[in-house]
Amino acid sequence: MTQHPAFSICVYCGSRPGQLPAYADAAHAVGTWIGQHGGQLVYGGGRTGLMGMVADATKAAGGRVVGVIPQALVDKELANQACDELHIVANMHERKAMMAERSNAFLALPGGIGTFEELFEVWTWRQLGYHDKPIGILNVNGYYASMLEFLKSTVQNGFMGAWQMDLIRTSENAEDLLKFLVESAGTTPESKNLRDVI
Repeated sequence: MTQHPAFSICVYCGSRPGQLPAYADAAHAVGTWIGQHGGQLVYGGGRTGLMGMVADATKAAGGRVVGVIPQALVDKELANQACDELHIVANMHERKAMMAERSNAFLALPGGIGTFEELFEVWTWRQLGYHDKPIGILNVNGYYASMLEFLKSTVQNGFMGAWQMDLIRTSENAEDLLKFLVESAGTTPESKNLRDVI
């Protein structure tokens, strides 16, 4: 493929595979779609769990893979040396800022506390106006259903506005969600240098 990918999507997901085959299937589908459509994956740089699966699928389908991983996690998450670009950074702040700067859109697959933290931070950055890039949650097998219900309750209880929930697009269909993110990113202006504002 060309040196200039058609788009760049940041994917947050687990460094473990999870209990259900549906999670691996989703990671494979996302990576395959990115690669088949001339895109670039930006992710946490690991080669285990869903992280490794989405990276492998992207590469296998002809896409570029950019990994960003802190030095402290290189051994723990087994850094993926097969990335087209592998950036080893000093800490999590640098990791998240670089991932965000290199991406046109963000997508959360199932994962654990690290995935949640990354998703909520990039969502917070958007509500504050630090970027205007689309954010999606792939609700594989209802994985995020209870979290989404809780988030709706924060609106009902007056701690968030409905407009904040509207900053996130959720779907159980990977292809539909990826199409939406890429199409929405097409009109997205350049973001600020996030390392200057976080």
